[in-house]
Amino acid sequence: MAKLLATLAVAGLFLAACTPTVQVAPPDKPITINLNVKIEHEIRVKVEKELESVISEESGLF
Repeated sequence: MAKLLATLAVAGLFLAACTPTVQVAPPDKPITINLNVKIEHEIRVKVEKELESVISEESGLF
């Protein structure tokens, strides 16, 4: 019984020594958000409109 208690005490010390610490700290640099999505979307819409006019039935391509 004493051996079991000693084993549990040693196991408890090992587990207590391994507890992680969590720290919350603000970042050193500000967070930047890249907003190039809108520009790419506008370019895509312009190209699609130009392609529709080239491939339309009125253009005489087909």
